[in-house]
Amino acid sequence: MHQRNAVEKVLEAILFKSRWLLAPFYLGLVLSLVLLLGAFIAELIHVMPQLLDLTNMDPEEVILAVLSLIDLSLAGNLVVIVVFSGYENFVSKINTENAEDRPSWMGTLDFSGLKMKLIGSIVAISAISLLRAFMTLTDSDAPLDERKMLWMLILHLTFVGSGLMFAMMDYIGNRAEKPSGH
Repeated sequence: MHQRNAVEKVLEAILFKSRWLLAPFYLGLVLSLVLLLGAFIAELIHVMPQLLDLTNMDPEEVILAVLSLIDLSLAGNLVVIVVFSGYENFVSKINTENAEDRPSWMGTLDFSGLKMKLIGSIVAISAISLLRAFMTLTDSDAPLDERKMLWMLILHLTFVGSGLMFAMMDYIGNRAEKPSGH
C-alpha cells in the first residue's frame, strides 16, 4: 500500500477544501435569480394593463407576453437546477432535514443529468425566443431582418444538435459501462 507523506496529506487536504471556492459562484447565481424575479415582475406589470383591456386585446400580443413570462420562468428554473445540483455535486450535500417539498431530483442529479437538464432548458428558451421572433413577422410595420432570423434558427438548431449529441454520448457511455450478460 502507498505510504503518504505529510506534504501529500496537506496538498490533498487543500485540494479537497478548495471546492468551497465554488460557494460564492452559487450565491451569485442566487442573486441572479433575484434579478430574474425582478425582470419577471416588471414584465408582468408592463403587460397587465394590456391583458385587462379585453376590448383591445390582440391575441398575438397576449401570446408574446405569455411567452416572455415563460422564458423568464425557464431561465429561473435553469438557475435553480444549476445551483442545487452544482452545489451538491461539487461542494457539499444540502441538508433539508427531509423536507417534504424537496425536489425529487435533488441529490440524485449527477453531472450527466445536469448537462441534459441544462441543454433541455437552453433548447426550450431558444425555441421560445425563435417563436417570439416568428410571431413578430405578422406585424405589418415591423421590418423583416432575414439575417437575424437565419442566425436565430441556426443557433436553435445548434442547441438541438448539441442536445442530441450529449444524449447520444450519454447513451453510448452508459452502454459501455454496463457489463454484458455473459
